[in-house]
Parts: sequence; structure tokens; C-alpha cells
Amino acid sequence: MGIKVLVVDDSSFFRRRVSEIVSQDPELEVVGTAVNGAEAVKLAAELKPQVITMDIEMPVMDGITAVKQIMASSPVPILMFSSLTHDGAKATLDALEAGALDFLPKRFEDIATNKDDAIALLQQRIKTLGRRRLFRPAVRPSTATAKPRTTSAQSSALTRTAASNKPLQPQVTDKPTSRSTAVARASGKKYKALLIGTSTGGPVALQKVLTQLPANYPHPILLIQHMPAAFTPTFATRLNSLCKIEVKEAQTGDQLRAGCAYLAPGGMQMMLERSGSFGRIKVLAGKPEMNYKPSVDITFASASKLFGGDVLAVVLTGMGADGREGARMLKSVGANIWAQDEASCVVYGMPQAVTNAGIATKSISIEQMAESILKETAHG
Repeated sequence: MGIKVLVVDDSSFFRRRVSEIVSQDPELEVVGTAVNGAEAVKLAAELKPQVITMDIEMPVMDGITAVKQIMASSPVPILMFSSLTHDGAKATLDALEAGALDFLPKRFEDIATNKDDAIALLQQRIKTLGRRRLFRPAVRPSTATAKPRTTSAQSSALTRTAASNKPLQPQVTDKPTSRSTAVARASGKKYKALLIGTSTGGPVALQKVLTQLPANYPHPILLIQHMPAAFTPTFATRLNSLCKIEVKEAQTGDQLRAGCAYLAPGGMQMMLERSGSFGRIKVLAGKPEMNYKPSVDITFASASKLFGGDVLAVVLTGMGADGREGARMLKSVGANIWAQDEASCVVYGMPQAVTNAGIATKSISIEQMAESILKETAHG
């Protein structure tokens, strides 16, 4: 029997189109459709689908409200469809915070230039969410109080290159393995920067980590989140409003500062280069054939050229293996690489890739990640 899917959208055309695409895959089965959020809540309880695809704007009950109610009563992985607009970005981030696990653009031409590729990607996303051995709602980020910000007067230096999937268990050990709630022991190593790469499940995971960092965090932070260009300005603004540190979408020429996090712009590549006594950011369009824009591999590799081993690089939840080769370059020059543990990942793909390759030195629950980072890097 295939993975059971409930398709929710007020457009009969879109419901039919998504249902056709889902049904084309022998591993997937459409068990029902709903025309609004209220129907979705009812059918989620009755049909017990393994994945729900959900529109955001619908009559009677919108998608965000439906996500909240479904996650409260009959939790199930939910894939949102979103418009690539400022309002669409805000609504999608709201849906992810409410408990949805992933999103795709509603226009198929925005998913991939080739129609067959777009269809394959949608099917793969649904299968990845549906195959999770154990589903539990994503960890909700703690609500952070905004900002009296004292920017630390430290700055540091920063430059260049780059290119799999599985389910849910919290542990911190010197060998990455399965389950514990311990905070990682500090190694005593000195650092110049914190790097974090992530994809599916990343918006909630990043918010969980970054809201726990103090305003005077002593290093610059580079964030690489797989996300469309229309979403990263909104996401950076949201993080900035919630965090004590400063968070901004990276721009060419940004000088790296302690206590500031720079989010790689969607559709671009974030590189690092020398500039006098300080490193600075260079944002490039990158090669069209690159699978990920932004790419964790490219930023990690760029950081290895400038910082050498004076870096803590963390790979959080995400589909695929982006970050593995960049992390390998960082480790070869002495950097410290951590991965999120399997149990707390939405998709254990990117962390699994660095763990299975023997690159990650620790596997840490998202619940313990911020405290572990602080313990490891808070000394200047």
C-alpha cells in the first residue's frame, strides 16, 4: 500500500492536478481531497493520511488555522503550497511555525524549469515526509523577547567553493549516535565564526537556536538555508525581530561583525573574502547548474579558505547532502563539525550525510544545540 495523501485546496483545478501527480507514483495514494481548512481538519481525523498537502488561502478556514488544529488533534506531516510573494513568504513561515514541515511554490514553473523535474520533486518531497518512521510535531521555537541589543565591539575575519534522505532519536556523544539530552562538553578550542547550514525544517530549527544566543555573542554567524529569493528577506526580518543578536539578509560588502548573523540570500551564493583587517561578504549569482542556491557547500568551502580551522560548522535538518563536501574541506583544515541528531530532524538527510561520512564529531538534539554552541564558542 502506498503512502496515504490528503490533498487540500479550494481550487478544483489545483486539487485535480496535485491528485493526478500524486497518483502517478506507485508509492503514493490519494485517500481524499478537501476544499477548505475545516474539511481538512475533519478528514485528517477520519482518513488518517500520512501526508497532507495544504493551500494557505482558502474560504471557511485558512491553511494556517487548519495546520494548528490538525497538529493539536491528529498530527501528520504537512506540505504547504505557497505563492512566491512577500505575503506568501510571511504566511508560509507562519504555517511552518504552526507545525507544517515543508513547503513548495504553488506555481509548478517556480519549482523547476522542467515540468517533469517539478513533478518528480513534488513526489519526492511527499515520499520523504511520509516515510518518517515516527512522526512527532516539529519542536516549536521558544518565544523570544525582542531586542535591547548591545552590539559587541569584536569583529573577525572571513572567502570560497562546492555541490540523500532519511527519518527521525536526542544525543550528544563524541561519536554521533542515538539518544541523550546532555549538552556537549566544551573542547577549549578558539573560534572566529559560527556557520550553520540547513534545509527542510530549517526555519523552525534556526529560530530555536538563534533566539537563545545573547546579544554579545562573540563571533559572526553565517546562515545558509535553502529558501527561495522571495522568502529570505522576510525570514531575516522575522529572525531579527525575535533574536537578541542582529540578523540580516547578507549583501555584498557586508563587513562581518560579532553578534550578527548573515542569512544567505535565496537564489544566490554567499562567499567570503578578505578586506583589510576584516572579512566581508560577497554575494554571487553562482552557476546555473548548481542544485542549491544558496549552497551550504559553497559557503563552508569559502570559510575554510579564510578561517582555516577556527570555525564551528553545524549542519541542521535538511533533505539531500548539501554541506557534506564543504564540511569535509573545513574539517581537513581543523574546523569542528557538528550535526543535528536524527530524532530531532524533520528530515535526517544533510546531518546524516556528514555523520555517515565520519565528518561530524558530535550529534546533538536541536533542544540542546544552542546551549552546546554557547558552551563551545562563548569564550572569545
